[in-house]
Amino acid sequence: MPDFATLMIFVTATMLLLITPGPAVLYIITRSIDQGRLAGIVSAFGVGTGTMFHVAGASLGLSAILVSSALAYSVVKYLGAAYLIYLGIRKFMGKSELEQPELNGQKSLSRIFTQGVIVNIFNPKTALFFFAFLPQFADPARGAVALQILFLGVLFVVLGIFSDSGYALLAGTAGQWLKSSTVFLRGQRYFSGTIYMALGLTTALSGSNGKS
Repeated sequence: MPDFATLMIFVTATMLLLITPGPAVLYIITRSIDQGRLAGIVSAFGVGTGTMFHVAGASLGLSAILVSSALAYSVVKYLGAAYLIYLGIRKFMGKSELEQPELNGQKSLSRIFTQGVIVNIFNPKTALFFFAFLPQFADPARGAVALQILFLGVLFVVLGIFSDSGYALLAGTAGQWLKSSTVFLRGQRYFSGTIYMALGLTTALSGSNGKS
């Protein structure tokens, strides 16, 4: 395990990174405005669970495959982009909030969680980020590097879930206020669909060296 000073530097750097909105945060905000605070928090846990796959990959050295293989990187990137665009198209083709029947809460939340997992699993930049970021705080003199990276990665995910849940609460509250407007309810699916598709297109067009 890293020493206390290194751990504090890691936590500080992590929090600075987490409060800067990226694609995952925008996804969670959109979900929260669209379906409420609980849906946003569930999305945050889904994204965090998806991140754990990348943490495991970084600790096992699997992220090196994405670093060294342009084909592997492209396949994962385009799968993720296609899934976000698919979510956007589904939103566009769905009914407005005024026309939708009440959904089964448990089934809906289960689907939202799964979508959050998928969105982040197919984000190769997350894998590259952990491959570059976590080893900087590992010290071979303090034990197995893989275990240190795993520990730091889990800590990052926990802090990320708390940070993302904060965004979900704020966005969900804003969404409740916006839903008092009939105009917003009629156009909500176009707003959400546009964000999902924009995230998908941004993912597809981004290079391997961009911000995660």
